[in-house]
Amino acid sequence: MDIGDSPEEAAFRAQARTWLEAHATRRSDASRPLPLDEHVPAALAWQAKLHKHGWAGLSWPEAFGGRGMSSVMSTIFNEEMAQFEQTLGPLTVSLGMVAPTLMAHGSPDQQRHIASMLRGEQLWCQLFSEPGAGSDLAALSTRAVLDGDTWIVNGQKVWTSLGQFAQYGILLARTNPDVPKHKGITYFIVDMADPGIEVRPLVQMTGHAHFNETFLTDVRIPAENVVGDVNDGWSVARTTLTSERSSIAGGGAGWSVETLIELAQHTGRANDPIIRQQLAQAHCRSVALTAMGYRVRTAASRKRMPGREMLTMKLAYANHWVATMETAMTLLGGNAMLAGDDAIAEERWQPAFLNQYAIRLGGGTDEVQKNIMGELGLGLPREPSTDRGIAWKDLPT
Repeated sequence: MDIGDSPEEAAFRAQARTWLEAHATRRSDASRPLPLDEHVPAALAWQAKLHKHGWAGLSWPEAFGGRGMSSVMSTIFNEEMAQFEQTLGPLTVSLGMVAPTLMAHGSPDQQRHIASMLRGEQLWCQLFSEPGAGSDLAALSTRAVLDGDTWIVNGQKVWTSLGQFAQYGILLARTNPDVPKHKGITYFIVDMADPGIEVRPLVQMTGHAHFNETFLTDVRIPAENVVGDVNDGWSVARTTLTSERSSIAGGGAGWSVETLIELAQHTGRANDPIIRQQLAQAHCRSVALTAMGYRVRTAASRKRMPGREMLTMKLAYANHWVATMETAMTLLGGNAMLAGDDAIAEERWQPAFLNQYAIRLGGGTDEVQKNIMGELGLGLPREPSTDRGIAWKDLPT
């Protein structure tokens, strides 16, 4: 494992920091999250600015408009950008999930979307999960039936992040119910403005409507919008899901151990021996995550897809988030019940506490991550299954 920056990487980090200092705003205690209807266009505008100045798609191949640099350089830039208010969070699906999938599996016509994403012109959403297919995503029941050169889709999706703002979506639908569940799925690109698509925001306990439920009624999708091969959508989706785990684990949090220590000092608890122990544990977790990040960067620099490293890092990141939020809520005490202007500088902690559940579920639940790590990382036997080899239509519902 390679630890720390090489001279070349250190020079690039300094260059990135200088540019960000000149064009972005550093995070501070006064920083407040924007409402979604402002946050989304702000992220698109920031992406457009990055593209204009040559900081977008650092590790993307030059053939797709990127700079062709190593993913290590992209990670370094993201580490520096995390210290500033500007964020690309709303573009996670577009840049972190759709673009890599289209690079790997898309047709030349489909890949034309990539340039638009890079310029900050398109927002995408993910239409994967369903009320009856969450952790067991391959059990999905949304159907697509071929009618000439058009697929007609009917079904319901849920947990569609920012679907109410998206121009395009990536959709999984069942196209062959007569084969086992993983083999009869097809991956589509869908225009979210098409007739028959209804997006209903779901207000979360944070008070925001980041997620949505989406209803598809006789939605007509052109055959050329199939990504990969018909009935082979699961292999395409695996690329998307791997990219999603990577985006979550490396996406930043809007808080750090340093801000947690500042909170302990602000509340007069910094000398409490129990709190000090929790702060030390948080620091150790943060250092461990940094080391895991080095493993991911090392794999990438050696032209190897970081699979097991990313699974481990995503789970560790979720565990770190949960434990840190418990300490933050202990420090806030009764103040944790306050929000808005009443919360003063600590307003960042309440939504962070509530958002831990999205981190633990997105990209595969903690339990699913452990199963995959056990099977792929440790060589343990597969989990028992009662539906292996059985046609989807014959499965109990």
